Amino acid sequence: MPEEEVVEIKFRLYDGSDMGPFRYSPASTIAMLKERIVAEWPKDKKIAPKGANDIKLINAGKILENNKIVGQCRVHFGDLPEAVITMHVVVQPSVTKVKTEKKVDEPPRNNLCSCSIM
Repeated sequence: MPEEEVVEIKFRLYDGSDMGPFRYSPASTIAMLKERIVAEWPKDKKIAPKGANDIKLINAGKILENNKIVGQCRVHFGDLPEAVITMHVVVQPSVTKVKTEKKVDEPPRNNLCSCSIM
């Protein structure tokens, strides 16, 4: 009975450290990888994703879409043996809207400039 094919992937974080390698089925989706990254994110990092939507995975210079599967991400280089795939992790936290408040203490500004055409 043949052993199920697995893909080994490690994730390179923003500071150059790595997570993994982890073993995945070629049928695993990129969204599943992102969920695992969030669950196993190192606690000592300054920047941390709050959810899978805060993460972008880059492999072979391309940003991977959530609906792609791991089997589509492998790049074959001739006769080189199968190796661990390194994916780069970019954390982009969701932008929170900051409310701007008008200062009540400031009097309204009056434009004192005037132009005259002669």
